[in-house]
Amino acid sequence: MQVLVYKKCSTCQKALLWLKEHNVEYEERAIVEDHPTKEELEKWYQKSGLPLKKFFNTSGMIYKEMNLKDKLADMSEEEQLKLLASNGMLVKRPLVAGDDFVLVGFKENEWNEKLKK
Repeated sequence: MQVLVYKKCSTCQKALLWLKEHNVEYEERAIVEDHPTKEELEKWYQKSGLPLKKFFNTSGMIYKEMNLKDKLADMSEEEQLKLLASNGMLVKRPLVAGDDFVLVGFKENEWNEKLKK
């Protein structure tokens, strides 16, 4: 299981602490330095069952600067995936990619359900 995080993100810090407290094994990946590829994002999006918009960091500065709130609706899935792959700061984090699930963001009840053994 991979956990994509941005170290300066307080939500990511809480999520990593949660993983440690619950003895969950994972591979940490820096989302900015090693951002996900379009192919990875496409696979995770399909696996997650979530709308693609959920993969965007809507509270991020880059999202706001690019005015994506208004632009996403007019973009194809292909264009959105390419955009997400272009900059790790556009991707909502933490992002957890397991064998048979994907979690976007840190919602403790969701994490309890999917990650606790």
